[in-house]
Amino acid sequence: MKKPFYKRWWFIVIVVIFVLAVIGAAVGGDETADNDEKAETINTSTTNSDEKAPEQSTNEQKQEEKADNDIPREYKAALKKAELYAETMYMSKQGIYDQLVSEYGEGFPPEAAQYAIDNLDWDWKANALKKAEQYAETMNMSNQAIYEQLVSEHGEKFTPEEAQYAIDHLK
Repeated sequence: MKKPFYKRWWFIVIVVIFVLAVIGAAVGGDETADNDEKAETINTSTTNSDEKAPEQSTNEQKQEEKADNDIPREYKAALKKAELYAETMYMSKQGIYDQLVSEYGEGFPPEAAQYAIDNLDWDWKANALKKAEQYAETMNMSNQAIYEQLVSEHGEKFTPEEAQYAIDHLK
């Protein structure tokens, strides 16, 4: 007998991510309002000689925003997809890249996928360990078989170092 979809692990993960995103958006909006009020208070209480410092920080913020706006939308989308794959599916760096550029996957251009990989700050050894735990629990595989699956070019595509870390820390 199959579990209903709302009791499956992948559905629960999606719901948790959605709830966290909503909470993050709500909290993030409040911080922006607080920061605007603080900045306004600072600007009204400064003297003429101190007014140059807030202007410089404002210019730096504008430059950062411009730099962020210079990043193509497709590159930002690839980065968000890469984060999702790393967080929910515990994929390797190479596995995510291949999924992003695959015509059967996301279909991003190689440049966008490479931008995503280069800008994704992730613990790949932790992903290898989580993937190894899944194989151990669901498929009852030996440590050697798990290692081979983790490093296989037709499997998970983790580096040998990441795979060995996973095997060494597998309970």
